[in-house]
Amino acid sequence: MKYWLLKSEPNVWSIDQQKKAGTKGAPWDGVRNYQAAKNLKNMKKGDLCFFYHSNIGKEIVGVVKVIKESFIDKTDKTGRFVAVTVQFKSRFSKPVTLENIKKNKDLSHLSLIKQSRLSVMPVDYKSWKIINNMSRI
Repeated sequence: MKYWLLKSEPNVWSIDQQKKAGTKGAPWDGVRNYQAAKNLKNMKKGDLCFFYHSNIGKEIVGVVKVIKESFIDKTDKTGRFVAVTVQFKSRFSKPVTLENIKKNKDLSHLSLIKQSRLSVMPVDYKSWKIINNMSRI
């Protein structure tokens, strides 16, 4: 299993909307950055992803699970980009802010900090555990 971070603007697609999608999940589409698209292609069924509210909030608010591996993104007229389907897994009782992530030296290597505009990024297991623990403090 691998771990990822998915960014969404909460006024476009929020964790609450993801939860309402239910067990069928929802496509994670609209990604037009080649590096982010490559990350989508590398996702496997069962992988877990942090759900990050970007622009408004700038915080990790929960976890979703990949339930369908990459397929051609129906919103892409060129047919070059892919989407995956993700299902709501959990919502953090205490969101983990970007500000707090930046304060943690053990997380300074994350793409969330290094490549802040990337919308789909890998997260290593150690960082996954640290961020999950931060959501409980």
